[in-house]
Amino acid sequence: MTIPVEQFATVDMRVGTIQAVHDFPEARLPAWILEIDFGPELGILKSSARIRDHYGPETLVGRQVIAAVNLGDRQIGPIQSQCLVLGVPDADGLIVLLAAEKPVPNGSRIS
Repeated sequence: MTIPVEQFATVDMRVGTIQAVHDFPEARLPAWILEIDFGPELGILKSSARIRDHYGPETLVGRQVIAAVNLGDRQIGPIQSQCLVLGVPDADGLIVLLAAEKPVPNGSRIS
């Protein structure tokens, strides 16, 4: 399905730095709760992310990720997930995070 580039442009994708990682035992599938700093305009947003197979807290804190930040909140168990962290499945179907090649300021828009 093809969509107009103007429609794609309505998805606000930003770079943020993971500040904290919390267990999420209530999740149906193994997940972390991430607190991600998107800079002064958006602040810190929470996200539920099913990335435990490849990433532990020690490899996530301080890591920059790309997320869609204007999709609205989504109730996932007891938390409101405020952004959608982007990733791609590997050969085994496990999610690998998308990231900027070099550090950029938190809140930078994907263009």
